[in-house]
Amino acid sequence: MKKIAVKIDDLTVAYNYKPVLWDIDLEIPEGVLMAIVGPNGAGKSTLIKSILGILKPIAGSVSIYDKPYEKQRQLVAYVPQKGSVDWDFPTTALDVVMMGTYGSLGWIKRPGQKQKKAALEALEKVGMLPFKGRQISQLSGGQQQRIFLARALVQNASIYFMDEPFQGVDATTEIAIINILKELRKAGKTVIVVHHDLQTVPEYFDWVTFLNVKKIATGPVKDIFNDDNLTKTYGINYKVSIQE
Repeated sequence: MKKIAVKIDDLTVAYNYKPVLWDIDLEIPEGVLMAIVGPNGAGKSTLIKSILGILKPIAGSVSIYDKPYEKQRQLVAYVPQKGSVDWDFPTTALDVVMMGTYGSLGWIKRPGQKQKKAALEALEKVGMLPFKGRQISQLSGGQQQRIFLARALVQNASIYFMDEPFQGVDATTEIAIINILKELRKAGKTVIVVHHDLQTVPEYFDWVTFLNVKKIATGPVKDIFNDDNLTKTYGINYKVSIQE
């Protein structure tokens, strides 16, 4: 039986006294590539931010490998939504990736050659090594997303949270990103992705959570990605075909 990487108990989150997540119970097994799907306003990004302590719930708890997130922070990497990042900040692609090494060094030490080598390897893995000296503001949306993926990779985490990593990227970048996420899963990592394109869920993911303020269902894609759960989540009749 797989270990539980992330466990959520009775989680409720509210904005202006209005619940945006309600009484969420969720267990995410180690080593899955999981999509979180649901309509706009369902609380998908809120769920990730609550797990990471960015948002404080009004009730409930979150644990990472049976310990509070604060004690397991070094096990987690996070790629935020593109729209939440200040892309005009004057820094190079390499500098952004190097930021991913800070957590393992602490506040006193500065990155050295070992960290720079790891950052360059991560840039090469995402196909962005030739752009290492380019200002982040000068890169395309797809290139920027690859840089932030490289920053997450250099952390060598156990659990990766990705908030809409395919938003605003071209098809080539999307394929490159999902291939890297699948490699992480094969290496035993847990990857959790906020995702919108229902058509690609069966191809990209092996685990899925349906969310619409409340948890609708969670489990293996082959077992629960079906018309019934889609209809419960989105409120309209859905027909899906899962390609083997």
